[in-house]
Amino acid sequence: MPKSAFDIIWENVKSFLIAIVLAVIIKTSIVEAYKIPSASMEDTLLVGDFLIANKFKYGARLPVVNWQLPAFRDPQPGDVVIFKWPGDGVTNYIKRCVAVGGQTVEIKDKILYVDGKVFPNPEMSKFTRPVVSRPPGGEDTRDNYGPKVVPRDCYFMMGDNRDNSYDSRFWGPVHKDLILGEAMFIHWSWRPDEKSPEISISDPLSVPRLFLYNVAHFPQRVRWNRLFNIIN
Repeated sequence: MPKSAFDIIWENVKSFLIAIVLAVIIKTSIVEAYKIPSASMEDTLLVGDFLIANKFKYGARLPVVNWQLPAFRDPQPGDVVIFKWPGDGVTNYIKRCVAVGGQTVEIKDKILYVDGKVFPNPEMSKFTRPVVSRPPGGEDTRDNYGPKVVPRDCYFMMGDNRDNSYDSRFWGPVHKDLILGEAMFIHWSWRPDEKSPEISISDPLSVPRLFLYNVAHFPQRVRWNRLFNIIN
């Protein structure tokens, strides 16, 4: 028997709804794309990098019910981790985990020690400013910190651009409930361009102007050598 118009429409609607549900589950529980907005992880990650994160590895949360699935493993020192900033629990941050709960973190003149041993600098990390000393009995500084023990179920996060990163040295460790996933690879990299036109609500032509500019400068703006690079 031929299908009625209603049956055909309903099948298409069902397929569309299933696709949406699957997309939501994948985005919230398995993988998700993120954009790098700041220089705090240079030169491992650059402004304009777009990356894919594995949310399943650390125990993804199911949408709506907010149930957390079992984790394959917890974040480990050296992992590049996406998490919610403890300051507001909303803003996404990306940093490198350098210590986990129970470990002792200390920084002496920019040298990072974890449990008394030097933590090796990531391959693409950098230092760009003179050492900020800490007077005897004074407060922690960017380059001289601790020693402090990371609380249980928490992680100490630092940017690879050590002199230009707002991280656990300033706002403390990150609780496991704020962890979102591990950075996997760069799927796109778009070089910032100060000459690029800006979109303005008051200017209807700003959108096509930006589009045409990006088309004309596409080969120069794409960082081709960064596409699909594994993040480590």
